[in-house]
Amino acid sequence: MNGKSQLGDFLQTRRSQLRPDEVGVPTYGERRRVPGLRREELALLAGVSASYYARLEQGHSLNASPEVLDAIARALRLDESERRYLHDLARSAKPRSRRRPAPERVTEPTAQLLDALGDVPAIVIGRRSDVLAWNRLGHALFAGHLDPAAPDVPTERPNMARLVFLDAHTRDLYADWPSKAGAVVGNLRLVAGQYPEDPALHTLVGELSAKSEDFASMWADHRVKACAVADYEMRHPLVGSLTVMQQTLSQGPGPSIVVATTAAGSPSRAALDLLAQAITQAARTRSDNRLSTS
Repeated sequence: MNGKSQLGDFLQTRRSQLRPDEVGVPTYGERRRVPGLRREELALLAGVSASYYARLEQGHSLNASPEVLDAIARALRLDESERRYLHDLARSAKPRSRRRPAPERVTEPTAQLLDALGDVPAIVIGRRSDVLAWNRLGHALFAGHLDPAAPDVPTERPNMARLVFLDAHTRDLYADWPSKAGAVVGNLRLVAGQYPEDPALHTLVGELSAKSEDFASMWADHRVKACAVADYEMRHPLVGSLTVMQQTLSQGPGPSIVVATTAAGSPSRAALDLLAQAITQAARTRSDNRLSTS
């Protein structure tokens, strides 16, 4: 999963997904072996030579200018997230631009913000979707079946991508699971473009591809999606159905905080309040039990 191969795979896959009639390329009724655009057709739309584009797609030309990349992005009809991803791939394909990711940790400002969000479900997510921390309500909403202390041990940290694709509880939690799964894969694609030499990311993608046919299919599709805000209907085992807005609060290049909010006065807000009451009562019961046995 190096930058050079990712760049070529992305260009080839997206070119094959773009039909000639979508971009006004005449086919004159000819039978085509593949439904997508040919290399020379994409090159013509982008305003570059066919040989240059072929070298770029094959990983033999790694010095494409930002202007050329933008022209190719327009020809492929990429959205803004996909355009930035293309630029990331082009940069990471150059040996001098490789970046080794630093170890992730929860900074003091992030810890304070997580504490301030006590009445709002919140989790701190690393770039590979590892759960670095969560507040009580975040744990109860997203992964109440797991040990609440798991994020405190680096080797035992839950990973949201693994949970979404490999954990039956989490899969059942989302009424529209394909939408959630697509968002997870789209975000991982963005990270792969930024950190193509990250061995832990290689391991995660390899594991998910081997264990989940759904993940393998979505990953091969090369869809890129920066999902900062999305509504999800959740089917929680304790409080039933509720609709939450999941928002990713980014603090720069470090970990992000994902919060789940509900509309004021809605049944979903009532369900979330009920969940908060349930975990508070459970905590009191555990405390009382410890006192009675001490």
